[in-house]
Amino acid sequence: METRAAGARLVTLGEIRDAARLLRGVAVRTPLVPVPRTTPRLLVKPESLQPTGSFKLRGAYAAISAAGEAARRRGVIAHSSGNHGHAVAYAAALLGVRAVVVVPQTAPKVKTDAILAYGARLVTVAPSLSARVAATGELIARHGYVPIAPFDDRAVIAGQGTIGLEIAADCPRADLVVVPVSGGGLISGIAAALRASGSGPAVVGVEPELAADARDSLRRGEPVAWPAADVQRTVADALRVERVGGLPFAHIREFVTDIVTVSEQEMLTAVGLLATRARLVAEPGGAAAVAACLFRREELPAAAAPVAVLSGGNIDPRLLARILDEG
Repeated sequence: METRAAGARLVTLGEIRDAARLLRGVAVRTPLVPVPRTTPRLLVKPESLQPTGSFKLRGAYAAISAAGEAARRRGVIAHSSGNHGHAVAYAAALLGVRAVVVVPQTAPKVKTDAILAYGARLVTVAPSLSARVAATGELIARHGYVPIAPFDDRAVIAGQGTIGLEIAADCPRADLVVVPVSGGGLISGIAAALRASGSGPAVVGVEPELAADARDSLRRGEPVAWPAADVQRTVADALRVERVGGLPFAHIREFVTDIVTVSEQEMLTAVGLLATRARLVAEPGGAAAVAACLFRREELPAAAAPVAVLSGGNIDPRLLARILDEG
């Protein structure tokens, strides 16, 4: 299936299936896990079970593989709030490729330590998307690295779309799929895969109230940027992107029903409930979709078989301990 929106050629089912073949034996085919004592029963897709602790492995590995010999010869570079950089470092190590990762100074230590552990070079910059993009561009100009974009890239979106294929296969009754939104690559791939595979669930995105640029973009019909200082306020470091990507936004306009927001406390409470009820570890941004299903049900489409994507579990152990201690 190929559709056009806002002048962009959207990712096709063939591209997503190609990514799925690449990812066999690399990414975990995550199960759908029920959250006890939820009505209707909520199923969670725990991408926290990936080797890198988040869905980002799918897109990073697909994109580095697509770069082929150029990546092996020149090395790759990525800018990231943390999880994409971790995934690029891991995928590059598997593929024998040199990697450089640019992160904000505020990136959690649990993520930067993982990047270094896989042998990538780590570069820290000011906490804004523009600073990460500028530093990445400068390093590309100086060294010729191949860029691996965090969300605004066809191969990355196709890789993330493999999650949608798995949901369609494992829960054909799903009538609502709820997905955290940062730069938009995850929800773009999932929504494209569900639509192209013939599944008909509504796809709804979730952002923190303190970083709701994608919600505003969808309402206005064009990408809207939030100030970097504003999005840095959220505890959900994985969702601190000031502006949704251009190609993801084209997918969101075409395939996504709505984008809702959740509070900081709702995300933290969802982290605790996932740990104690479902035995799943989530970081605050990773738990955003679950938080919406638990606490913002009236803002979501009515559903008998909802699925929430748990996008990542790379939480600071001290934060997790505090959440569990506070109950």
